[in-house]
Amino acid sequence: MERREDGRDWPYRVDPYGFERPEDFDYASYEAFFSRYLVVLTRRAIKWSKLLKGKNSIQKSLKDMNRTFPDNVKFRKTADPCLQHTLYNVLVAYGHHNKAVGYCQGMNFIAGYLILITKSEEESFWLLDALIGRILPDYYSPAMLGLKTDQEVLGELVKMKVPAVAELMERHGVMWTLVVSRWFICLFIDILPVETVLRIWDCLFYEGSKIIFRVALTLIKQHQAFILEATNFPDICDKFKEITKGTFVTECHSFMQKIFTDPGSLSMATINKLRETCREKLLSQG
Repeated sequence: MERREDGRDWPYRVDPYGFERPEDFDYASYEAFFSRYLVVLTRRAIKWSKLLKGKNSIQKSLKDMNRTFPDNVKFRKTADPCLQHTLYNVLVAYGHHNKAVGYCQGMNFIAGYLILITKSEEESFWLLDALIGRILPDYYSPAMLGLKTDQEVLGELVKMKVPAVAELMERHGVMWTLVVSRWFICLFIDILPVETVLRIWDCLFYEGSKIIFRVALTLIKQHQAFILEATNFPDICDKFKEITKGTFVTECHSFMQKIFTDPGSLSMATINKLRETCREKLLSQG
């Protein structure tokens, strides 16, 4: 085994991810850092273990779990390992962790995607917590007030940026929740191609919920002429299903470039102001 001048064997030159460390790597500083970081990892691992052992009513709410990605071979009961078991653990643990939310329809698809990406129960759990607890608050609470609010916010943004479509929706009495609820609930899972969804999620974790509005506005603005061909209520609903298909959304790289240009300026200050107004309106309606 090759040895360095400082006496360290060659394997120490390779980090846990397989990368070779440089000759001047500061082992002392790294080990000091990692000893502190290990405390965080250990604390999280202990919490994860306790969450898995707990029992509450969340198990009874997971009746639709078997319907998660029926066309994905890794989620079939015949798969080895079967990701249904992993999904169950993540959702039960989150129900213990966030009792105010527990389990809500749509969370199974989001957790399922995270499991497919990370291949780790614990990592999927913490990413799910970041989404539901921080990035998308009140989306999956019993009243789903955050979700309902953001659908109304989208309607207001469309009035500002694609007024002809907003007027069409209003003229035919089409509520935004009828055509975009699945976009928000499932974060475009089973709506857009997998590669495109993953690119959107990259931005969602980095930039926050504003990305959902950018994607929705881009889809609507890019297909404005097509949507405006609709002449009645069912026709409008069909148009909104069609705009999530085709090469425009399959070409994920160009699509992601579009979401940062097509909607134009979209500040969090504007979104938060609209959220406040729409939330008050929804609460007043009971």
